[in-house]
Amino acid sequence: MFNYIEKAVLGMALLRVLSGTIEIFAAILILKLNQVDKALIVNSSLSIVGPLIFLLTTAVGLYSIASDIPFSKLLWIFIGIGCIIYGVNK
Repeated sequence: MFNYIEKAVLGMALLRVLSGTIEIFAAILILKLNQVDKALIVNSSLSIVGPLIFLLTTAVGLYSIASDIPFSKLLWIFIGIGCIIYGVNK
C-alpha cells in the first residue's frame, strides 16, 4: 500500500500528527489542572499552534509543487492564505 510516500506528503502528515499530539496533551493538561482560569490559558495557547501548523503544512506543500505552478497562481494561493489568517485574527 505504501510503496513510496513523497517526502512532502510525509512531512505534512507528520506536522498534522504533531498538531494532534499537542491538542491531546493540552486536553489532558486541562483535565489535570481542573481550574477554569488555567484551562483558558492552556486553551488560548493552542491558538498559536493551529495557525502555525497550518502555515508550515501549507508551506511544505507549496514548496514541493512550486515548480509546477505558475507564479500568478502561487500569488493567488498566498493571497488566500493571507485572507484566512486575517479572518482568524479579526
